[in-house]
Amino acid sequence: MQVIIPLAGKGSRLRPHTHLVPKPLLKVAGRPVMDWVMDRLDGLNIEELIFITGHLKEQVEAYTRSRYKLPSRFIEQRVQDGTAGAVNLARPHVHGPAMIIFVDTVFEADLSLAESVDADGIIWAKEVEDYQRFGVVVTDADGYMTRIVEKPSEPISKLANIGLYWIRDTPALWDGIDHVLAQPANKGEYYLTDAFQHMIDRGRRILTAEVGGWYDCGQLGTTLETNGILLAQGAARHPAVGADVTIVEPVLIEDGCTLARCTIGPNVTLEAGSTVTDSTISDSIIGARCIISESTLAHSMLGDEVTMRGFHGITSMGSHSTVEGVA
Repeated sequence: MQVIIPLAGKGSRLRPHTHLVPKPLLKVAGRPVMDWVMDRLDGLNIEELIFITGHLKEQVEAYTRSRYKLPSRFIEQRVQDGTAGAVNLARPHVHGPAMIIFVDTVFEADLSLAESVDADGIIWAKEVEDYQRFGVVVTDADGYMTRIVEKPSEPISKLANIGLYWIRDTPALWDGIDHVLAQPANKGEYYLTDAFQHMIDRGRRILTAEVGGWYDCGQLGTTLETNGILLAQGAARHPAVGADVTIVEPVLIEDGCTLARCTIGPNVTLEAGSTVTDSTISDSIIGARCIISESTLAHSMLGDEVTMRGFHGITSMGSHSTVEGVA
């Protein structure tokens, strides 16, 4: 089985950071989102990873080649025409069943289902209450997809499409993508889900499987929420701290951090080499080698090597930034 990993195809929702760091390499609970996703491939018979990258192709390639031992291919999507266009770039290299994973979420799912199911494909989904935010999957009585509806106004389904698919009948997928690309673009994009609908309309059977957990990393608020969940599930750790430091669990404080007269947590990741003095930080992700003093920070995300003094509030800042407030 080959795995197609589109890292391009749709606009980033974490704009303050992605001009410096590709979205899959953004960290939650101390690890890039990509690493959390790649863990789920353990035990599967993977022949090749096919990454569809954007303009930060070199960063993605350097990281993945150093980190993962599976054979990998990298294709740059030069025209950002949507998810169908992104996946279509893998077509010349795919010669059998393929898994497609959009790496902006962390999920808990048994992907070995793909090795035993009698279907033309699988779409994984998660039941949510705020269904109007997502594309939702409508199924028949046997759990097979009948259609996908983008952000429905009526509760026709609460099964949110999480961007995780397996396709056995890849020729039918390519036919579906050809059909989509021949139509007028939908708000400037061509959607992969429309290709799935084309497959269903022509008699293909795509099973809907629910995931055990689904943690979004596409927006600032949901990324911070995911960070807290993963910390609570076991990623939290910290070294011994001095009497003038208060830790409110769960937190992840990496090696080489310097803390004095501060409160850290809950739900905080503080990456290696950062310094925090005379400050309070909660519900935040702080990059490596940051210097934070005389500040109160909540619901925030900082890149690497940010210097902050006298700031009180909520912020999202890219790497190598400096902010001076009123101490």
